[in-house]
Amino acid sequence: MSVWIVKAVIQKVISFLPRSQKINYLFQKYVTKGVYLTDDYFIDRLLHAQNHVSYFSKYTKTNDSFNVLELGTGWYPVIPIYMFLSGASKIYSVDINNLVSEKNLKQTIAKYCQFYKSGELNKYMKEIDEDRLNVLFNCYNKQNEVNREQLLNQLNINFIVGDARQLPLTSSSIDLITSNNTFEHIYPKILISILKEFNRVLKPGAIMSHFIDMSDHFAHLDKKISIYNFLKFSDKRWSLIDNTVQPQNRLRITQYREIYSKVGIKIVEENNRDGDIEKLKEINIDKKLKNISDKELAVSHSLLISKKD
Repeated sequence: MSVWIVKAVIQKVISFLPRSQKINYLFQKYVTKGVYLTDDYFIDRLLHAQNHVSYFSKYTKTNDSFNVLELGTGWYPVIPIYMFLSGASKIYSVDINNLVSEKNLKQTIAKYCQFYKSGELNKYMKEIDEDRLNVLFNCYNKQNEVNREQLLNQLNINFIVGDARQLPLTSSSIDLITSNNTFEHIYPKILISILKEFNRVLKPGAIMSHFIDMSDHFAHLDKKISIYNFLKFSDKRWSLIDNTVQPQNRLRITQYREIYSKVGIKIVEENNRDGDIEKLKEINIDKKLKNISDKELAVSHSLLISKKD
């Protein structure tokens, strides 16, 4: 049996169990080895954060005070801490599950301090607020004396555990909204509602920067299948494979554009990875996608930058 099928079956079973996210975390930690704060993962997140801040600076008149919202906190708050070091006043991160443990938070702080001491952090941050850096090191040095909530308070980070369609934030209060590898796990109807809520909390002239991975995530583990493997399944067949602990909506770039247009969000810049059309042609694409060109179907990743009028 293929590796990806084994994982799909296991995650499908997990999705029906109580505390499914916790069980899935243990499964990924000890079996697929996918939830460790490795240097590669940390650098990947730093690059995402660097892009978010760069586009924010490009399309807005930045000042010393800006508020940030991240969609999809995940296991390690790399992006929120990056925003803190970049001078953000208020940093919110929303996730349907509370995934950041005190241990994971302290590991992330330690990783930042390690990278700064080695000179690596400067490669991914053009400007680091020195006062904020001192606060971060103080958190690191006193980590055995303070708890999770005290650390978050010092770093201006507020975790929102709940539905991103109903944020406990005032209208026109956020300057920048970001996400990384999150949109692909949200079904279209829910994503539309989330984007409408984002429009509500964004200030006029504010920016959204969302990085989307449109590849079949099972291919990350099973190298015998291509990143387009899941495009051969009908919606009905895919519903039997898909799970609620790590769902995949399989949307293509054209469909994301349509969603943005439907909500009335203006995309000001789109950076795509073209993908591999020859690999795509090896797959018998489901008839639902036949009206989309191979070039558009093949796009594997995209960074969508939008600006609120």
